[in-house]
Amino acid sequence: MLGRMGLGSEPVDLVVVGAGIVGLAHAAEGVRRGLRVAVVERDEFARGASVRNFGHGCVSGQAGAAFGYAKAARERWLELGRLAGFWAEPTGTVVAARSEEELAVLAEFAAAGAAPAELLDADGVRARVPLRAKTLLGGAWLPWDIRVDPREAVGALARWLASVGVTFHWRTAVTGLEPGVLRTSRGDLAAPAIVLATGHDLDWLFPELAERAGVRRCALQMLRVATPGPAARAPGDGERFGPGVLTGLSLLRYAGFAGCPSLPALRARFERERPDLLAVDMNLMFTQLPDGDLIIGDTHETAVTHLPFQAETVDDLVLAETADLLGVPAADLVVRERWRGYYASAPGREFLVAAPLPGARVVTVTTGIGMTTSHGLAAEVLADLIP
Repeated sequence: MLGRMGLGSEPVDLVVVGAGIVGLAHAAEGVRRGLRVAVVERDEFARGASVRNFGHGCVSGQAGAAFGYAKAARERWLELGRLAGFWAEPTGTVVAARSEEELAVLAEFAAAGAAPAELLDADGVRARVPLRAKTLLGGAWLPWDIRVDPREAVGALARWLASVGVTFHWRTAVTGLEPGVLRTSRGDLAAPAIVLATGHDLDWLFPELAERAGVRRCALQMLRVATPGPAARAPGDGERFGPGVLTGLSLLRYAGFAGCPSLPALRARFERERPDLLAVDMNLMFTQLPDGDLIIGDTHETAVTHLPFQAETVDDLVLAETADLLGVPAADLVVRERWRGYYASAPGREFLVAAPLPGARVVTVTTGIGMTTSHGLAAEVLADLIP
């Protein structure tokens, strides 16, 4: 029988540490299985990677285990959007190609058939998204991809989970872990199953585990800009983008394109013509918030500990490349917000799942695909942890 130790008087079956999307996905999966669930979060609300991203479920761009997780997560996001009342739509993605090498990679990807992809000419791209880049040659339509509003979805999901019986302990820090017991700044919490989903801060609790896996923090520079168009200085004005938009730099990043024979030629072209973009590890892409503003980015820099300073030259590069893709002067992109995102990164792996103690699992997504895969990953973790 479970003890009643410090936090709450009701016994629980599953404790989840972390109220970001990885943690909430495990809590939602616990609810689905009929478990009594508690969530422990050190902040007053989620403020990390789960709210700083594009809200883009890039199902089509995954491979291997991540592809399976992403397909499962796609259906779960759409279901939870209906249940929790947040916007989640199968908007698909348009990949904009501005070189022959990019077109070749997309043709090879479509021919492989792992995920559906419709090749488009330049007019076909423009029919789906209002891009006016003079260098636009064509692209592809990826219908499996989805979008959520990252600033709304995670909070709405937490509120819905609370409404169906999940207990949240906000502003509560974890200080230790023993078999069946979580030590926190507000007392102990006992449960037969504990999931620790602390993301890039894994080393706060398990430094040796993080060091063995090579976990570092990947810092992103991202911006929110007004969508170009008539009177676009007010939110809601400007042109509308239903799908997310990826570019040739995205083809270098996502594992689903890694097997395309033309990918080395594409990388060589970027190395030859745009080494400045590769130097900041740019993945040029954007999505649109419900109010019409665009989330644009992003760049990547890995370190265990980052300096707090954000380089304006990097933001300028993101703005210039976005403006070129949109076919507008960079001065027309009115910046509303700038921020740094962070997520866990580890060489040679996309996920870190470990069992530091009996009945406990550490779960960290070690690439920037947490929003895309977490719900599918959570189902597999809990199937193992709680058969």
